[in-house]
Amino acid sequence: MGTGNTPGGTFTTSEGISFTRMGYGAMQLAGPGVWGPPADREEAVRVLRAAVEAGVDHVDTADFYGPHVTNEIIRDALAPYTGVSVVTKVGSVRGANREWLHARRPEQLREQVESNLRTLGVEVLDVVNLRVGGGPDGHSAVPGSLAEPFGALAELREQGKIKHLGLSVVDAEQVAEARSIAPVVTVQNWYNVAHRGDEELIAGLAAQGIAYTAFWPLGGFTPLQSGVLDAVAERLGSSAKAVAIAWLLHRAPNVVVIPGTSKLAHLRENLAAAELELPADALAELEGIGGA
Repeated sequence: MGTGNTPGGTFTTSEGISFTRMGYGAMQLAGPGVWGPPADREEAVRVLRAAVEAGVDHVDTADFYGPHVTNEIIRDALAPYTGVSVVTKVGSVRGANREWLHARRPEQLREQVESNLRTLGVEVLDVVNLRVGGGPDGHSAVPGSLAEPFGALAELREQGKIKHLGLSVVDAEQVAEARSIAPVVTVQNWYNVAHRGDEELIAGLAAQGIAYTAFWPLGGFTPLQSGVLDAVAERLGSSAKAVAIAWLLHRAPNVVVIPGTSKLAHLRENLAAAELELPADALAELEGIGGA
């Protein structure tokens, strides 16, 4: 399962779905604050098509990005989705004041799944992640049972509206509970070289054949940590983001990344991270960030 601790390649889950370890995150295709249309919709379409042409085989989105905007752009750019899977999220909606609201009651989840089907223009969704946590920082797991919401998604899977299920912003106990209800193919959490709270979870998921999708590769860095990352990047003739992505791809064979951008030039920089080899001295220096 997977291609080893090297950048790029693929990871195949125990359920038989494969992900290129370098994916694409669509959040930045919406307007400012992930609300409304982008400034350049044609460029957004070009970015998506270029990502797939470069070999990326999965796009991460959510119908509450925009809302609806990113899904509609993805549909226009990629339908009928030959060679690419779309991974979407449910469990949140946007309020009238652009706030992010939890929406995890069974009837709400059913509405969100139906909305994703419409806006993506498909009859069945490839992967649906239940977004659970949030916490004070908006990105951390919050303990609690998933039986009702994940059970509702499992029913929709049995009805043929969803192929595979995943989780977003959860802890190990919640993963175990969800797996007792239905198979889980991916867990999407905040993890990077400076924020390593999921080390044990990643190892456990690897043993179970579950992909770990890391988001926010530069999130939560202190100035000192950022300085170290910048220094390593400068020495390698690369960008801080590319080095952070490369570190994630080196970290474990089941780690998948979903960097996003609305610009072709930035997409190329992100994709280059899949080929960036980190020498031993750079890896050692980056390891030190975790304790800084």
